[in-house]
Amino acid sequence: MKKVYLISIFYLLFFSTLCAGGRLYAQYFNEKPRVFVLTDIENEPDDAQSLVRFLTYSNMWDVEGIVATTSCWQRDKTAEWRIHEIVDAYGKVRQNLEVHEKGYPTHEYLNSIVKIGVPKFGMEGVGEGNDSEGSEWLIRVLEKDDKRPIYIQAWGGTNVLAQALWKMQRTKTVSELDQIIRKMRVYTISDQDDSGPWIRNNFPNIFYVVSPGYEENGGGQYHYATWSGISGDKFHGRFDGPDFTLVDNPWLDKNIRQNHGPLGAEHPHTEYLMEGDTPSFLGLINNGLSNPENPNYGSWGGRYELYVPQYKKYMYEPELRPIWTNTQDEVYSEHTQKMHTSHHATIWRWREAYQHDFAARIDWSNTKIYEQANHPPTVKLNHENEISVYEGEKIVLSGANSTDPDGDELSYQWFAYKEVGTLNVSRRGNIELINADTHTASLVAPNTDKVGTIHFILQVTDNGMPSLTRYQRVIVNVTPKQP
Repeated sequence: MKKVYLISIFYLLFFSTLCAGGRLYAQYFNEKPRVFVLTDIENEPDDAQSLVRFLTYSNMWDVEGIVATTSCWQRDKTAEWRIHEIVDAYGKVRQNLEVHEKGYPTHEYLNSIVKIGVPKFGMEGVGEGNDSEGSEWLIRVLEKDDKRPIYIQAWGGTNVLAQALWKMQRTKTVSELDQIIRKMRVYTISDQDDSGPWIRNNFPNIFYVVSPGYEENGGGQYHYATWSGISGDKFHGRFDGPDFTLVDNPWLDKNIRQNHGPLGAEHPHTEYLMEGDTPSFLGLINNGLSNPENPNYGSWGGRYELYVPQYKKYMYEPELRPIWTNTQDEVYSEHTQKMHTSHHATIWRWREAYQHDFAARIDWSNTKIYEQANHPPTVKLNHENEISVYEGEKIVLSGANSTDPDGDELSYQWFAYKEVGTLNVSRRGNIELINADTHTASLVAPNTDKVGTIHFILQVTDNGMPSLTRYQRVIVNVTPKQP
């Protein structure tokens, strides 16, 4: 393909998505997202760790493929057998999980969609003679008559995806391929082979989330990657701010691995950092915070902005078009009692919530009695997720209709997500939330000389064991007063 997909079309597609995102926000999860996983499982323990967590949330998605792939750490073999081992453990606890939430796929179905990728590294596995069970299955999934987006997560290398695109480029019309590409949403954990940059630069209309660059051969890119914010305090990321004990082996042994049933037992001991691949799907969890069509909104999986990043020496090649990539949040840490500003913080700011949530789901997998586990609150607003006001008007934000299925007490926290939206929100000054720690808060809309938006988050946490958190987002459109 001679770069048929023009950059102008790319901008049109993405910015129309951004404009529509606010109004569609509350309705996004009315349908299950379609999910497809590429994993270099067995190169190190974290892929297996992430797969255990992934399966505890599999009722939230239509999982359409799990493909064993290569990467820079595992160049000439795949390990689909390990996927089957973990899926088999899931099969032993699925009935327990169904007691707590419905919709978990069967063990038999999941085993049927485990496929094998080409046992070659990167672009060596792309081109004539490199079709694999995994790439052919991915093409079949992409060809389905299903208008929903398909979220393709690459926990390792991306040559299975690259091969699928290479083949479709030669077997489909430009229009047919364009329709498929419009449905694709790709999130890759850095560039673990050289096929990722090839995909981005040859198919510029693909919605692509990545911290670009490589780690091997002294590249060192993982230090700069947003995803390492999940647990990379002491390895790769090397940052302070969050409570590291929540992602360290003693906590995982106590809350996930030991005496928590067969699925938890498949979560291996951490060697480098815990679950480096998990951010690729945390943003697909229906917790009231996420909107995967708008990575700039922020989620448990981090926050990303759309731009062309500057070339760095750890990149395979320059980026030629905008991608969703690193951006910063400023976060106050209760652990350090100070402010921290970084791209890692866009993930670790939610650490207690996403770790407690995983622990609760592992508890679900280990009991068929509903009352023996904790379940997340249901956060309900007393108004729409998007409201419009004039500057100077009073705004009332209310989640008074929120409930908890276990009858637990609920605590509330409203806050402005100041990095999101188009109006400047200062830490001291232009917005004062009254009663922010109750279910109903209020404020006066700030003065502005242009129409803009502010995102407010309602965070609701129960007092169960472990405590569980859910959210609602309210987008406030502020308009200047008429002269």
